[in-house]
Amino acid sequence: MAFRLIPKDIKFFDLFTADGDNLAEVAAKLSDMVDKFDRLDERVAEIQALEKKGDEIDEALVRRLEDAFVTPFDREDIHELSVRLDDVVDVIQAIAETLVIYDVKTPTEECKRLARILAESSDELAAALRKLESMKNINGHLEKVHQLEHEADGLSRAAVARLFREELNPLEVIKWRDLYRELENAIDAAEDAAEAIERMIHKSN
Repeated sequence: MAFRLIPKDIKFFDLFTADGDNLAEVAAKLSDMVDKFDRLDERVAEIQALEKKGDEIDEALVRRLEDAFVTPFDREDIHELSVRLDDVVDVIQAIAETLVIYDVKTPTEECKRLARILAESSDELAAALRKLESMKNINGHLEKVHQLEHEADGLSRAAVARLFREELNPLEVIKWRDLYRELENAIDAAEDAAEAIERMIHKSN
């Protein structure tokens, strides 16, 4: 094991963990929302509160980057990871709000499955972030994120095809096509975050 002349700053790892845990919680809230589809305004408010909490964590991370003389990873990579994680949370909030704005009556089974995939991806990211300090057993979590993204690609394409095949009301087609696209965007953003972690690990080896 290489000897470090300057120890890693543990506060960065606390913030990474907090960011990941917040993401996992907000993704779980969205999955629960589409599964139960009740108390919608209350559920959206909970997601909005978690989005604000994520912003506070990201702001703390930026301040830490500005103040720290030594960082555990390249500053640019830490900043990129923070941005990628924030992107996922922002899209999740947008999805929750859109479900209400579009006056969705009942989420489709594809919507529920995509939301579960997003929650699973977020759990894997949170687990990877908790292990960043030790740098052990991270790759399995990141590989799972890639697998889930691949599954979501196929599912979202099939879901959109079904919208047109079943000759639904054109307004319903537009609503669900938008929602599927946003769910896929969130899952893609989760994969982007996984790739940011992979780059950090690669550079540190």
